[in-house]
Amino acid sequence: MKKLLTGGTAVVVATGCITAETIEKSTRNDKSKPNVVIIYADDLGYGDISCYGNKVLNTPNFDRIANSGIKFTSGYATASTCTPSRFSILTGKYPFRHSRAKVLSGDAAALITPADATLPKMMKKAGYTTGIVGKWHLGMGDGVEPINWNEYIKYNPNEVGFDYSYIMAATNDRVPTVYVKNGRVENLNPKDPITVSYKNSAGKEAPFKGQPTGKSNPEMLKFKWTHGHNQSITNGISRIGYMSGGTAALWIDENQAEQFYVKAADFVTKHKNDPFLLCYNLHQPHVPRIPSPRFVGKSSLGPRGDVILEADWYVGEFLDKLDELGLTKNTLIVFSSDNGPVFDDGYADQSKELNGKNTPAGVLRGGKYSVLEAGSRVPFMVSWPAEIKGGMVSDAIVCQMDLYASIAALLNQENDTRDSENTLAALLGKSEKGRAALVLDGKGIRQNDWVFLPANMGRSWGDSIGIDSGNRKFDQLYNVTKDPGQENNLAEKYPEKVKAMRTKLAELKK
Repeated sequence: MKKLLTGGTAVVVATGCITAETIEKSTRNDKSKPNVVIIYADDLGYGDISCYGNKVLNTPNFDRIANSGIKFTSGYATASTCTPSRFSILTGKYPFRHSRAKVLSGDAAALITPADATLPKMMKKAGYTTGIVGKWHLGMGDGVEPINWNEYIKYNPNEVGFDYSYIMAATNDRVPTVYVKNGRVENLNPKDPITVSYKNSAGKEAPFKGQPTGKSNPEMLKFKWTHGHNQSITNGISRIGYMSGGTAALWIDENQAEQFYVKAADFVTKHKNDPFLLCYNLHQPHVPRIPSPRFVGKSSLGPRGDVILEADWYVGEFLDKLDELGLTKNTLIVFSSDNGPVFDDGYADQSKELNGKNTPAGVLRGGKYSVLEAGSRVPFMVSWPAEIKGGMVSDAIVCQMDLYASIAALLNQENDTRDSENTLAALLGKSEKGRAALVLDGKGIRQNDWVFLPANMGRSWGDSIGIDSGNRKFDQLYNVTKDPGQENNLAEKYPEKVKAMRTKLAELKK
């Protein structure tokens, strides 16, 4: 393991003709206000990236971020599913603080309201232009009235701190299958209004008479559904939920990666002379996994492997765009994932059958929906060439939720959150000390080298699709530094450690 930086970086001053424009531009691009880009993958596992040990998939562009900065071996989301993790990264709060911070339907009301403190709001106060591109899945609308997709949608990302937003409302496997730009559905024909329904979600009867569904018309599908994803069909793929209308606005799955890249590249180009925050939220490798034709068969692992390589390629294009614009040196990039990996998450795309000996969770156990390490311990890399020496590896415990407090400290802004901690020194490679303790998926706790999971009779969806939920009728204690695969339960051997960690868990959750 390479030693972390303990000092600052040198500042080089070039002499020459200095104009008012030069001074203004220099001030805007000063190191005290770096551009910030958060690249957030969806269902990407700890072992899905080559720099984290994957021997089958070569991800040179993800690796570029680690090579120019720091790779964290103990980086965490706050949950093992997407909506809760996304809630935390923007609010700096544990998801268990909000009763609705669970996987949302496509027509759910907003989890984050205009009254809430958010990362983009805080950065706007510091003079930043803020944007988000890609997956949202945090709900929209005020919850008083159902969302009207044919008008301006209240409580969209622009109302909680973003100056610009170009998003899918929920996930790529849920309706409505349209893009929402700055609160309005893009390319909508008013003569063909959108109606969305999540009634009869068990698939007993479609609410739109005569509409084909995955259950009634499987012959229309590009591949079969396995559970739940048997309702409205868009682009040959059946989704969760029902939708009618909006034909001109429907997305084409094969084009999504390019569409989101173009919008992200346009945003940084437009704001190259201003400090900006961009949340670039990838949709890969979430289901349905539909790569563009140029990436079909690129991996030996089927659609899941193909879309990971597709995501890596477009991240490379984005990094090249930062290079082209002269922004790379003073751009702080955070790359991570909202939760761990999954194979069968609703579609028969042969991801498991074609996976072979590849291990998306790497050395960890569990996956998406699991309280075990592979549920929320994810790839986590930080790059900022102006401030961080490249090629470092850190074992510090860092969490996406702490980006709020850490960036607030960097920008001399107030930390208006409940749970976010300032771990800026660890994120910049100037300290090997990160978080002391972290609640895992609302159930367990990571503290130093140890993970404690209290007895839990509950089951999770993961059990039924071949992922160990981690729920047991007995306490579990693991030294995850020595035993990252959580094979040796030490709860009976160290009862005092169990007692102390149980107390700490209760303290953090109250």
